[in-house]
Amino acid sequence: MNTFFSATPLWQNAGLTLIRFILGIFLIYHGLEIFDEAKMNEYITWDPFKNSSGRFMVYAGKAAELCAGIFFVLGLFTRLASLIIIMTFLYISFFLGNGKIWYEDQHPFLFVLLALVFFFTGPGSFSLDKIIFRSRTK
Repeated sequence: MNTFFSATPLWQNAGLTLIRFILGIFLIYHGLEIFDEAKMNEYITWDPFKNSSGRFMVYAGKAAELCAGIFFVLGLFTRLASLIIIMTFLYISFFLGNGKIWYEDQHPFLFVLLALVFFFTGPGSFSLDKIIFRSRTK
């Protein structure tokens, strides 16, 4: 019980890996909409995307979600993937959702917060980043 109530981390590497993996799965799930033409066409009809670059923005956002999700699952280029998600979901939260992060648009902003965790902490011990970049730091 002393460990449970202490300030020391509890299963930190395993916990970070599990959260990173689940986050990646969610992002892949959302990013796979890029292959659903009907869903993509629905997004393009939204007012912010009715301009000339709307189609590009919708496809770029979904591609960012898909690629970053794959990177999160693998633990590869985790900080880069975090930056991609932070930028993508800040755009969604504040430009598409009008900054209503306290109630209506919490979902996209939670992705921002989770990506910030991995930007600051890194991917954890169980990641390709650790395997690939271990040899470079020695």
